Order: sequence, then C-alpha cells, then structure tokens
Amino acid sequence: MFVHPDEDTRTDGGFQGERAVLAGYLRDQRLTLELKCAGLDAEALARRSVEPSNLSLLGLVRHLAGVEQYWFRQVMAGQRIRRHYRSEEDPAGEFTGAVPDPQVVADAWATWRAEVAFAEQLVAEAPDLDVTGDSGHGDEPMELREVLVHMIEEYARHNGHADFLRERIDGRVGQ
Repeated sequence: MFVHPDEDTRTDGGFQGERAVLAGYLRDQRLTLELKCAGLDAEALARRSVEPSNLSLLGLVRHLAGVEQYWFRQVMAGQRIRRHYRSEEDPAGEFTGAVPDPQVVADAWATWRAEVAFAEQLVAEAPDLDVTGDSGHGDEPMELREVLVHMIEEYARHNGHADFLRERIDGRVGQ
C-alpha cells in the first residue's frame, strides 16, 4: 500500500448531491494519481513500461494535464489555447517528452496542478451541471456533468495503468 489508511486523504464516498458526488469522485481519482507517483525520482517517473510502449508515470501526469486543459479550458471555458506538450510534429509529446529530468518532472506537476485548480474553480462556479461547452469538432454541446463523468473514467483507466507501472518500478501495488 502507498499510504496507511489513517493518512489517506481520499474519501470513501459519502458525498451529497450530484455536483458533490462527481467532483468528489474526480478529486479522489486525482489524488490516486498522486499516490501512484509518490516518492519516486525523475528516473523512476520517466521509466517506460515495455517496448514498444512509451507509457510512463511522468507521461501520464503530462497527458492528464493536457486532458484537464482540453476538457475544462477549451471545451467548457471556450479558451482557444495551445495544448500542453503536444504539437503537429509530435502529437504524443506528453509521452515522448517524459524524460528523466527533475525540471521536466517539476514542470509536469506544476502544469497538472494548475489545470486541476482551473477545473475545480470552473466546476465550483458553474451555476449548474447543465452548463455546456463546445468540443470544436462539430459535436453536440457537452454538459459539464458529462465532462465530469468522462474525467472520472479517464483517471480511473490511467490509474489502472499507473498501478502496473508502479509495480514494475518498485514492486509496490496500489490500493
């Protein structure tokens, strides 16, 4: 286990109301990602899974920073900004650029935390979960509640990847 149950900052449910349920479960998934990465240096965080995959814990942090940015800044807030870590030349830059450099690690965490803070504020200030955003792909507008459910799913899937990555790094298995 990564943390003693008495020190685990995640909840075990008990939320009241739709917004609190969705925001609470997303918060817990975000905290789980942090737990999966806790105590690792830059080399361990950047360690790849197995060939030919470029998957790493650091890559997941960078990827999820981009996912947060896309869904909350671009889709829900309508901001037209350059995506983190991706470019036309390197569309998988969040993974390919996940190198064992302490500055790259610090940047990834700072970027991820800034995107999470933006998302949390947007959710808290939204008048309700019926608020819609535009993905810019000609799709139907998306409600904030659907974005929150998608984000819970996104983190849950990648936290499963993080379990295997962490086990490969130091044998620790997740909770």
